[in-house]
Amino acid sequence: MTSQQKVTMKPVGYVRTQASHAEVKEKNRICEIEIQPEFSAALDGVADYSHLYVLFWLHEVPEENRMTLKVHPRGRADLPLVGVFAARTNHRPNPIGLTVVELLKVKGNVLTIRGLDAYNGSPVLDIKPYDYWAIIKEPKVPNWWRKLDAEKKNEPQL
Repeated sequence: MTSQQKVTMKPVGYVRTQASHAEVKEKNRICEIEIQPEFSAALDGVADYSHLYVLFWLHEVPEENRMTLKVHPRGRADLPLVGVFAARTNHRPNPIGLTVVELLKVKGNVLTIRGLDAYNGSPVLDIKPYDYWAIIKEPKVPNWWRKLDAEKKNEPQL
């Protein structure tokens, strides 16, 4: 494989949400993924899971943001400058989003889910079941991440 090889993907579905750009990060937000009809059979068995990984294309990320290689996590100057592969930022060479969501309902080719931080119309690249094999009990994380986690735990819960 050469460094110039092109990768192409066809969306398996699209996000449908009424959430504004600011609201999509609310973890209690409910939305839908409409799967393309030709992929409907791929949903067989999905309803047996409580949670799913959703991989989606961050279609509103401007091209210039794809050239960013370092960021301050969460845009906070009090946190260290790190490479984009060390941060959960949409500024990245390939703006692919990954979120674990709660599956609420499957009806035909539509998934109703909770917790997806994607905009309306975002192309969904893939869906994978979440299971307990994916749980890492005590992952190693940097100190700045621990600081964010401590701050989050002190925030009022919605």
